[in-house]
Amino acid sequence: MASDVEANAAAEASEEKNWRRKGKHDKEKPWDEDPTIDRWTVEKFDPSWNEGGLLEVSSFSTLFPGYREKYLQNAWPIVKGALKEFGVSCELNLVEGSMTVSTTRKTRDPYIILKARDLIKLLSRSVPAPQAIKVLNDEMNCDIIKIGSIIRNKERFVKRRERLLGPNLSTLKAIEILTGCYILVQIDLELESGEYFMSDKKKSAKKWQDKLDKQSEKSEEKKRKREAAFVPPKENTQSTKNTNDNNGIADIAKSLKKKAKKLRNSEAQENV
Repeated sequence: MASDVEANAAAEASEEKNWRRKGKHDKEKPWDEDPTIDRWTVEKFDPSWNEGGLLEVSSFSTLFPGYREKYLQNAWPIVKGALKEFGVSCELNLVEGSMTVSTTRKTRDPYIILKARDLIKLLSRSVPAPQAIKVLNDEMNCDIIKIGSIIRNKERFVKRRERLLGPNLSTLKAIEILTGCYILVQIDLELESGEYFMSDKKKSAKKWQDKLDKQSEKSEEKKRKREAAFVPPKENTQSTKNTNDNNGIADIAKSLKKKAKKLRNSEAQENV
């Protein structure tokens, strides 16, 4: 009996020891119950917190579709000015179709490069520049949700997307008012023909029809080439006419020679 009591006491002592060791740093702090502290506010970054700047250069790049080129070219001075305030450089490459942001020696906030990365991602996805620049603020965040692969049936996907937008974008505006967020539903302009949202059966039928059209075009071209081999060449009427004229002149000259010969013979007989 005594051994059981001693064993229980030893177990409790070890548990108490482990608990004390585990929670050794869990002490009450003076600001835990301070009502004047708002733990949900995000303090604005002060450049004095990092006067030395960053040790390494960080950069991010993203591609943009061709239809955004003109808009980005016009709005790029605004984007460049907004990033310059945070010491971030940016480059718009129209040849490669890419945007690049990178830190500089003037960069103080180490997190601003991630904000700049989100900025160029939003610009590449048709978000207007004034709305995209807001993501550089500390209290602003963004999220890109890809909804194209949620549903396999593309026709059903289009209907659900239309319900999300609503007539004249009324549903989307209501969601923005309720959430206090800017929401943009991107529609790829390269898919205006509707081929992306066709069912698999319609896609296969369209592909087969295109194949038949190409085959018919090739067969017509081969037929024209075969028929061209049996077309008689055009007669040279000018050369034939010239030959006839030459023959006629030769006949006249020949008849004149005969007449002249007869005339000389008749004169010779008279003289005899």
